[in-house]
Amino acid sequence: MKETNKKHILLRYSLVVGLVLAFSVAIVWDMFKTAVVYGAEWNSKADSVLTKETPIEPERGKLLADNGTVLAANLQYYIARIDWLAAGMKKDSLDKYLPALCDSLAVLEPSKDAQQWRAELLESYERITTDKKKKNHSYRLIRRMLTHGEWQRLKEFPFFKQYGLKKGILYSERQVRRSRPYGSMASRSIGNVGQDSTSSCIRGRSGLEMALDSLLYGEPGVATRIQLTNNIVNHESKPAVPGYDITTTINVALQDIVENELYSMLHETDARWGTCVLMEVATGEIKAISNLEWNDKAGDYVEGRNNAVLGYEPGSVMKPISMMIAIEEGVVGNIDAPIPTGTTWLYEGRAINDPHGGAQLTPRQIIETSSNVGMSRLIVKRYGNDPGGFYDKLKSMGFFEPFHSGIGGEQAPIIHRLGKTRADKVALTRMAFGYSTLIPPLSVLAMYNAIANDGKYVRPHLVKKLSREGEPDSIVPVTYIRQHVCSPETAQKLRIMMRDVVWGNRGTARKWLQDDHVAIAGKTGTAYTINSDGHYGTQKRLAFCGFFPYENPKYSCVVLMLGANRGAGASSGMVLKNVALKMYARGLLGDAPNYAVTVDKDGKAVPKSPTPAKLFASTNPRQASNLQKGLSIPNAKVFQKPDNGKGGVPNVRGLSVRDAIRRLEDAGLCVRFSGNGYVVGQSLTAGSKFDRGQVIHLTLRN
Repeated sequence: MKETNKKHILLRYSLVVGLVLAFSVAIVWDMFKTAVVYGAEWNSKADSVLTKETPIEPERGKLLADNGTVLAANLQYYIARIDWLAAGMKKDSLDKYLPALCDSLAVLEPSKDAQQWRAELLESYERITTDKKKKNHSYRLIRRMLTHGEWQRLKEFPFFKQYGLKKGILYSERQVRRSRPYGSMASRSIGNVGQDSTSSCIRGRSGLEMALDSLLYGEPGVATRIQLTNNIVNHESKPAVPGYDITTTINVALQDIVENELYSMLHETDARWGTCVLMEVATGEIKAISNLEWNDKAGDYVEGRNNAVLGYEPGSVMKPISMMIAIEEGVVGNIDAPIPTGTTWLYEGRAINDPHGGAQLTPRQIIETSSNVGMSRLIVKRYGNDPGGFYDKLKSMGFFEPFHSGIGGEQAPIIHRLGKTRADKVALTRMAFGYSTLIPPLSVLAMYNAIANDGKYVRPHLVKKLSREGEPDSIVPVTYIRQHVCSPETAQKLRIMMRDVVWGNRGTARKWLQDDHVAIAGKTGTAYTINSDGHYGTQKRLAFCGFFPYENPKYSCVVLMLGANRGAGASSGMVLKNVALKMYARGLLGDAPNYAVTVDKDGKAVPKSPTPAKLFASTNPRQASNLQKGLSIPNAKVFQKPDNGKGGVPNVRGLSVRDAIRRLEDAGLCVRFSGNGYVVGQSLTAGSKFDRGQVIHLTLRN
């Protein structure tokens, strides 16, 4: 019996040993094949892994305003998650910290109160812990993405700081996103970014982001795989070079004014879209640019396509450019010498009608009254036998040269070179007053800016300087398309004509744009749109382009609107006027308190004779008495010194509009005003409570 058991045991032992030996032989054989037979193949695969290069995405540069304020930058955002099945998660710990956690979450994310947070957290805990087979056992704590500051604040909450972080319960997913702190402000000009279609790189898609992508993107780095003792890791063999930080010419304060005024006028006139560009005369720096259009889905005006750089028939804003050519070519000498015009002119079988015309007009009056017949006659006098010369003259002036302004989608003007057929001669007359052409508003603005700048044709641009990691790299200088597009004398004559448009007795903008605080000069323009059938319809594009202050031009501006229910002066012109007045009220036109001027017929300033002040407001009775006696101002008055509103709405009655705006905006109010002079009324009672950003209307009177 014992012998039999021994044999069975030995047999089983032999079988086990045999299996182990066979398994060992198989292992050795596989090792031999791997190391010897297929050794070269495996070594090649290992080399391919270790020599594989992975690109490192560089940090995209920032877009900055002219004072260094961030317009667009890469920011880190976080998705906060809770792992309810983490090893350290205990129900009693959750119960202990839950009240304090819910109170803190209600402050961080006030869309839910503490009770709602408690119910949601407990529901998610029960749902996930009772279904342990569920692969995704994390809970997204807050639906939106958190900023870096909010994530740091979240980690300091009692439950997470004392318990959750140590146990691995709270964790985050980090993402880098392009952020614009000012939201929609100049968003079309700033542009956006997105993933490249052929790679995973984030590149610019529109606006400055696209136009300057090669500078903003930087240079990718390279990472290779290296083998450590027990791991293979990435090694940065070539570090990524961050992109340039680009300082733009955009001024945040001016951008805010331009956008608000354009937005308000679009609402008032029920227009389809509008664009406005504000430029510094001496430098060509674009200080503000806005493109708003009606969006049915949003039910409001939103940033739309960049109409400022797209070609349209400009209408009569082309006339000062045509007049510039007429003067430079010697067709016009004395701008006060009358020429025969008439209200209708039949040329090459086609009539030109002119409701503003007369039997004869001077060149000044042609621009003042916006005479189509007068402007056509002047251009035909020079180019009637050579219509193509009109195009050649514009080309020699640099009119068709690209600006490279930095604005995405920029287009050059389109004006065809004409032949000598009858149709070409007719087209020449239309080109003279802004039809049969496609000219972007920015191109019109650049020419008007040259007129304001004594003929210097400065290049419009949006980029001021480049820097990298805080160190300046290069400054973009002021450049000229032409040193002089016309002589200073011609520019002076044109400024006189454009002043007459606003201040002349027959000026097309006289009813709307005259103001004693800021003298504006410019030109209105109206053009009918073309329907799908190729014929002109009833809808109009309404333009105003000009500069201010007249005597010492600092800024030029163009406004174009589609479908407004008012004329060009009352719509686009009013946008420019309101922008100028806001700048004046905020002290953005220099130290002088008043740019209003009196000019003679040649447009030269005439000194004003002293007149008694209508009102002198002072908070000091003694000062008012000295003025009454010493300076012979008997109507000087004493105003009660405004208080600070005791924490509520400030009392600004008796203050100048500039001081009132400064005090109210410092308090957090948005100011609207009407009239001229000092504040005599305010829509919100002094001392009353208000919400930050609430609008207050001021009434001004001299």
